[in-house]
Amino acid sequence: MAKMKYVEALREALRQEMQRDEKIYLIGEALGGGQQGVFRVTQGLQEQFGPDRVVDTPISEACIAGSAVGSAIFGRRPVAEIMFGNLMALCVDEFHNQAAKFHYLTDGMIKVPMVLRCVNWTRLVSGPHHCGTLDIMILNTPGIITVAPSTPADAFGLMKAALRQDNPVVYIEHSNLYSVSGEVPIEDKDYILPLGRANIAREGNDVTVVTYSLPYHDCIKAADELGKEGVSVELIDMRTLVPYDKQTIIKSVKKTGRIVVVYEGYKTYGAGSEICAMVAEEAIDYLEAPILRVALPDVPIAANEVMVKELSINENKVAAAVRKAME
Repeated sequence: MAKMKYVEALREALRQEMQRDEKIYLIGEALGGGQQGVFRVTQGLQEQFGPDRVVDTPISEACIAGSAVGSAIFGRRPVAEIMFGNLMALCVDEFHNQAAKFHYLTDGMIKVPMVLRCVNWTRLVSGPHHCGTLDIMILNTPGIITVAPSTPADAFGLMKAALRQDNPVVYIEHSNLYSVSGEVPIEDKDYILPLGRANIAREGNDVTVVTYSLPYHDCIKAADELGKEGVSVELIDMRTLVPYDKQTIIKSVKKTGRIVVVYEGYKTYGAGSEICAMVAEEAIDYLEAPILRVALPDVPIAANEVMVKELSINENKVAAAVRKAME
């Protein structure tokens, strides 16, 4: 095990998989040269693998995603970087209408083994065109696998799993997670986390909290605080959003009788709404309290530090929702 930052774990997973499989290549804006990747995920990889396998592109998300889809169809394994999650809107046709549907259109004869990396950006001021999340748009695309790791070890294991898939994967990162550190099993070159399986990050008896990505860390802090009050939180990190691990969530709800869903997307029609609906349909008889959500309000994220802080999820909001569930 090696202690490293989330950004370093991503880079090491890419490096190891590129060494393992020559079909894998990276494509995106400013991945090499002086920029070395806007968030430094690809730092040093162009020098190691050359410009033919770490390809710098013009500023065109449609070009990046479209090139990746085409090359995947013809046997390559591209990793395309879309710099900000909001800019996924500029390549909807490529991932929603093309990558996601070729398997179905051709009865499985054509595969699209590509990874589309994007970065959610919600708690740092960058203006409404760069701040936000389009997770639900991605999740509403049948044929796309979607992952959203919360820790460096998960970032490493899920990236390796994504790169060994024959199906298109959208890999959601978060700008605030890049500096988070943790132990990563980099010596295990076949360390793969199974897609579609959640992680019970903390066992508890009183209330189930389901989350993913950056809010996972808010939930950990909230669970620590609630533990001092005698409230035992069972924390589930989804890891994979499509397909997601229904059985782990239902089993937990049967035990605790309460559930709070925490997600950094807009509350209305958000990713967590699916979890709430599923529990209502399949586990409502086990509930002792209403299902609760902690999410962003339905307004654009402003270029204003005070407003960003006010709108953002934090451990206090999570803890308040758990206390309400316990009433």
